[in-house]
Amino acid sequence: MRKINEIFYSIQGEGCRAGVPSVFIRFSGCNLKCGFCDTRHDDGKFMSDDEIIEEVNKYHGSQIVLTGGEPSLFIDEDFIRKLKASTGLPIAIETNGTYILPENIDWVTVSPKFGMEGKGDATLKVKHAEELKVVDIGQELEPYFHLECVGPDTVMLLQPCYVENEKEREKNTRQTIGRVMSDPRWRLSLQTHRWLNIQ
Repeated sequence: MRKINEIFYSIQGEGCRAGVPSVFIRFSGCNLKCGFCDTRHDDGKFMSDDEIIEEVNKYHGSQIVLTGGEPSLFIDEDFIRKLKASTGLPIAIETNGTYILPENIDWVTVSPKFGMEGKGDATLKVKHAEELKVVDIGQELEPYFHLECVGPDTVMLLQPCYVENEKEREKNTRQTIGRVMSDPRWRLSLQTHRWLNIQ
């Protein structure tokens, strides 16, 4: 049984695959506690693998995205194999990188949480990432290029920190745009689903 916050069909809103129709499996629970997290970890229900797969198969996306919370707390290679066999879809994951991942995941997005307000060990255990997505809170950025999971083909994404206050949100966005333009090793990532007012 796996604790599921929600399973839904939408457009991937951020990162390299923004715009891709995706089935999202959002898990409840995380080993870290970040102030900007938008998942209600107390919500959700326990579902069997068969129940999860039945719900996922109601939709017709181009990929399945495992998100959270922290999905690596709840998955294993057998679960990924079952998902692929039933749906025929590639599997992507959005993770804080603090746990080793099953090797049969197709696209890994690591979003490190160093220096975030909260608690928990944010040490990275993931050894490889297709993209590294960093929430910009004004931290030093150079160390991210030297992480073990960052290789020559890893896309480096910098994303403004979303807050409810509109003026502060605009300030954060301008700051991130300026940092990307001053260091073109980064690519800007926006949470387009928020702008479009979709899930």
